[in-house]
Amino acid sequence: MPGSFFFERSRLEALASRYSRDFATAQPFPHVVIDDFLPPDVIKSLVEAYPETTSAWTRFDNTFEVKSTQRDEEAMPEAVRLVVQQFNGQVFLEFLERLTGIEGLLADPGLTGGGMHQISRGGWLKVHADFNEHAHLHVDRRLNALLYLNEDWDDSYGGHLELWNRDMSAMGARIAPIANRLVVFATTRTSYHGHPDPLACPPERSRRSLAWYYYTAPRRAFKWRHSTLFQARPDEPEVAQRVRAGRHPGRDLVLRLTPVALKNRYESIRRQARR
Repeated sequence: MPGSFFFERSRLEALASRYSRDFATAQPFPHVVIDDFLPPDVIKSLVEAYPETTSAWTRFDNTFEVKSTQRDEEAMPEAVRLVVQQFNGQVFLEFLERLTGIEGLLADPGLTGGGMHQISRGGWLKVHADFNEHAHLHVDRRLNALLYLNEDWDDSYGGHLELWNRDMSAMGARIAPIANRLVVFATTRTSYHGHPDPLACPPERSRRSLAWYYYTAPRRAFKWRHSTLFQARPDEPEVAQRVRAGRHPGRDLVLRLTPVALKNRYESIRRQARR
């Protein structure tokens, strides 16, 4: 049990100094891959405690994603819950600020979209850019952090995280989801990423990870607030067709031109009306 595990500021400061240039200069967009990020005994406890999916997990099964997620801390094993909280804590946020140069980072205790992620054999997550504003807190999404928990992961199983350039003409990086590998990347409208090919692991295995998203205060009065923006790779005409069918240019224009303060007021009125 990692009950006494806490991030050490001095160790994370050293890592931030070592990897900050890598993050800033990485292609196709800012990102960094750090192996052996947690102590071996902590990773061991996470791997051993990681649960199978149940009906309590949120299941996605469509053209764009076949995966399961669980963000309820109370439903997490203790070992997982303790580590999840450390990644939302002060010392890790300071590390992210030094690593990326982004000041004023905020964690999301509610783990919206994050938490435990699990993809079984045959599952996938098509290439996409993430939603750019927290639906309830109305803060700007800036970073993703992914911690992989897959020991003895053969390259033939697939499940690699693909990072694509802004016009979807080329893949810029391909990252295997091996245990104790941390990936941090900038979240923008064109930070296209995903694990788009069906997972080919044995039936008894799955692709397991923990995910956290980080935010800052709104940076502009006018902003195009969007949900997940799925993209098609050059060899995926069927995905391109579904992407085109889901676009709503008129609605997107209204969202782009609506002041953030007005949208926040609208959401507040809606919440009050539901009480």
